[in-house]
Amino acid sequence: MEEIMTKPNDPTGRPRRLLPAAVCLLAPFSWLLSGCGETNENNETAAESPGTPVAAVEIVRRDLSRELVTSATVQPRSTIRLAARTAGTVESVSFEEGETVEAGDVLVQLDTAESEAELERARAREEEALQEYRRAADLRQTHLISPSEYQRSQTELLVAESERKLQETRVAFGSVRAPRFAVVAARHIEPGEAVDARQVLFELITLDELVVQPGISERDVVHIETGQSVPVTLDALPGEEIEGTVRRIFPRADTGSRLVTVEIALPADAADRGVRPGYLARMRLVIDERPDVIAVPSSAIGEDGDSHYVYVINDDRLHHRTIERGVTRGQWTEVLSGLETGEIVLATNPIDMNDGDRVRIVGWRG
Repeated sequence: MEEIMTKPNDPTGRPRRLLPAAVCLLAPFSWLLSGCGETNENNETAAESPGTPVAAVEIVRRDLSRELVTSATVQPRSTIRLAARTAGTVESVSFEEGETVEAGDVLVQLDTAESEAELERARAREEEALQEYRRAADLRQTHLISPSEYQRSQTELLVAESERKLQETRVAFGSVRAPRFAVVAARHIEPGEAVDARQVLFELITLDELVVQPGISERDVVHIETGQSVPVTLDALPGEEIEGTVRRIFPRADTGSRLVTVEIALPADAADRGVRPGYLARMRLVIDERPDVIAVPSSAIGEDGDSHYVYVINDDRLHHRTIERGVTRGQWTEVLSGLETGEIVLATNPIDMNDGDRVRIVGWRG
């Protein structure tokens, strides 16, 4: 039923139409509670608030291990630089780059004609000294020579033997041989060239011992151990991953870069799989392994003095929970104690929330 009320001091004198709600608002406060809305026994509104919309995260175990990505060039673990042990002219060269050599193979033959002539003369002197020694030994039995003459012949024989061995060594120096099974990486001479003693003639590498040696920062290298597995990929072999192993960690950092060299050995069959020295290798090293830890979004953690807390959501209400915080990796922070897997936690900044607040989950993180 519509009611008409006229304001006494209305300058127009026209009646003003008011709705029942307006009439209710003008009524006394006690009459408003009884007539304008229904209440329960606790004097609370029957239609309770649906709660503040929030984002949540379910607690699960996560891998917060830190991963270091680096790169380095593949190289042989050992490179053998074969040098001439005597001066001379190159008579022949038997191998080229890329060829395989066995231990004892002659790679370079120098002209040793002069040394061989000296060797023949040394052998003749040795034979002469041997005959003289034998004659002196016979005469000593009959006391026809003095002990000093006998000792002199013995000494001359020893000198002749030493001279012969010296000339044999010089002749042997004319043949440059491979010390072990290897592959020719570089050849620096050609037949007819004159070489000097200690001049590098060949470079040999061992393809069954390939390594990479990346530089690692001093803060990260402390988390690396010998024997640790390292996945290695190569730009030249896309789609293939090779399992390397940390072979050794160099004892000191470079004074300029502050990086410590870490040697990662590739498997023995790496060369058979297409890996070659000079290829670019990329590695992923796990730094500070934390493979199975409880973690929450870093934004979900609040500070209360020296302690940290999160809000656990249970029955659509927030419950304050003190936690012990661990390391932070990106947007996630490790929780050492205070939470269990399966619990639901407020994923947003808790600074404006209170214990017991009613919430409703409208989004999920993680």
